Amino acid sequence: MNEIEKYEFDRKGYIIIRKLLKKEHVKNLLSSINLLEKHAIKNLKKPPRKMSPWGPEYHLNTKKGYHAQGEKKDGGSIIIEDFWNADSTFDCLINHGPTMQYINAVIQTRPTINNSEIRIRYYQNKTVSHGGNTHGKSSNLSSQKYKYSFGENGIDCMMIRMIYFVHDCRNDQGAFCVSPGTHKSNLTSPYNRNPDMDPSMVGLEVEAGDAILFTESLRHGGFSNFSQQSRKTIHVGYGPHWMMSQNMATMDEKPFILPKTFARLSEKQSLLFRPW
Repeated sequence: MNEIEKYEFDRKGYIIIRKLLKKEHVKNLLSSINLLEKHAIKNLKKPPRKMSPWGPEYHLNTKKGYHAQGEKKDGGSIIIEDFWNADSTFDCLINHGPTMQYINAVIQTRPTINNSEIRIRYYQNKTVSHGGNTHGKSSNLSSQKYKYSFGENGIDCMMIRMIYFVHDCRNDQGAFCVSPGTHKSNLTSPYNRNPDMDPSMVGLEVEAGDAILFTESLRHGGFSNFSQQSRKTIHVGYGPHWMMSQNMATMDEKPFILPKTFARLSEKQSLLFRPW
């Protein structure tokens, strides 16, 4: 992370990183997402079931080791968590050198991966605005998880997230959107949670291979997808090593990484899933 990127990340709460992924990785990742999407659609309503502490009921796929919820329909979306267990193609993102240079620049202690989601958003789906207004809320545990700080050693984040894009995405295709600077806000947003109606929201248009790094303290969401292209992204969240899973299906549990997955990872890759 260079000085301009640090300045912009501190000022706005996010940066767009162009061409972070190689073309061959993008191609392979998109192929694996498509296969996993088909598998999840066939199994979403089947047992075993797991109720998320945050509300949604997930299907736990014991064969491939992922959690999934949602529905393929107009206005719908599918979220696939713990995709690492399902396909080794995603291993290229674990201890990915260019990514870790950014992560280590904004998390002061040893970082670990605490969130992993494939998000598939269909026609007319949007992601409601959330986040923001965590600055200074010392009594709110949830806010502390996502707190943004700046100290004597510079930027010091709690949970941050890298979104990898495997296809181009414009505003009308459901672009990720943010309300810049709200990671330092002391006030609750006066706007409703519909990102399409929030005048503070800025769409971040990207191309395949680009990535967006942002602090979870930033107010963010996703514009409605008015195109026939299903919007597919990979989300990987990081935080201090003591923070447990922040996936909705396994919130505050140990990361859901199967023994067979650990067996194929290098020591440095494995360490990113070991908060202890």
